[in-house]
Amino acid sequence: MTKFRFVTPHRIGKWYTDLALAHRQAMQIGAGFLDHRTGQFVAYCTTRMETRQEA
Repeated sequence: MTKFRFVTPHRIGKWYTDLALAHRQAMQIGAGFLDHRTGQFVAYCTTRMETRQEA
């Protein structure tokens, strides 16, 4: 199972199993925003997404 989280220079998000849920929560920590015209998540330039595999 793949887990996702977003990390900013000042905050670290929790691990989520669903990428869409990780996007929604990333907006709460200031890691990016949802473009309402395209429906795409746009991360700020200082934000990185981490992934990890769990059995």
